[in-house]
Amino acid sequence: MGINLGYDPPSSQVLALALRHAILPKQYGSEYGLHEEWGTSGLPQHFYTDAGIDFRSNHLQQIGVQLGFVCHLRDRPSGGGIVERPFGTINTEFLSTLEGYTDSNVQKRPKEAEKEACLTLRQLEQILVRYIVDNYNQRLDARMGDQRRFQRWESGLIAAPDLLSERDLDICLMKQTRRQIQRGGYLQFENLMYRGELLAGYAGESVVLRYDPRDIITILVYRIEGDKEVFIARAYAQDLETEELSLDEAKASSRKVREAGKAVSNRSILAEVREREIFQTQNKTKKERQKIEQAEVKKSKQLIPVEPEESVEAVSIDSEPEPEMPEVFDYEQMREDYGW
Repeated sequence: MGINLGYDPPSSQVLALALRHAILPKQYGSEYGLHEEWGTSGLPQHFYTDAGIDFRSNHLQQIGVQLGFVCHLRDRPSGGGIVERPFGTINTEFLSTLEGYTDSNVQKRPKEAEKEACLTLRQLEQILVRYIVDNYNQRLDARMGDQRRFQRWESGLIAAPDLLSERDLDICLMKQTRRQIQRGGYLQFENLMYRGELLAGYAGESVVLRYDPRDIITILVYRIEGDKEVFIARAYAQDLETEELSLDEAKASSRKVREAGKAVSNRSILAEVREREIFQTQNKTKKERQKIEQAEVKKSKQLIPVEPEESVEAVSIDSEPEPEMPEVFDYEQMREDYGW
């Protein structure tokens, strides 16, 4: 139904993000390379969680009251099998095939695991979504004869799921904080300067910011009216609108900029983000380079189909495709552009 992939340990706030993803209709860009759709969405009537202390918080109860579903705590260990089984399947069939996989069993852990690790969290999220959508959800469900998993879900619907907007699900957003709006509609958050078109008229007011820690380029701004939060506008990190930047990445970038003796600003963080992207592109692991080389060799060996004859001495190709030139970066120009 939905997932949340991140570094944070289990908590009601992390769970709320997974719930939000499960409820919302899911749209993915071409970078995910999907052949099918992740068609499950909608508001639950009952919501079961582990009985851990983090899930006993008022946060989940408040979400349930506002969205109109009932929260339940799992009352016996055996009730967790429906969740533990998919975790095991994803671990053994998917994660174990990736470079850098460590295995929970120390004895089985590859010695070169850390050296082979080459995926960012965003890249892992993309291929995990592809595995779920194109593989896991397309499998036949043994409990329902010849129905696939997504078909089993569809057959259990009494009516079409209620569609909620992202605004309706803002309560599920993991983090919130308070800031004061500056002149011109500017806000400062995590060493970044934000601006929203409609915020200039609220200069001097204290507002609530809600954000998704997986990408803080856009934050949501709310005004407190009585005991309610009223949405005002979105605010965007200046000069970073086309980027994706998680909360952890923003903090790491700020540290690196300071260590380099530079002032922390939107432009200096943008330069650090671009430099990291170049580093990731150029520093492929040995296995990645081997895969690319093997793919190129295989591609170059593909011949034009020839009808079978009694004897064919040779097949010639008049012109070989020119090798693709590697992308070259002008570091001097980049230093000038970004103030490195």
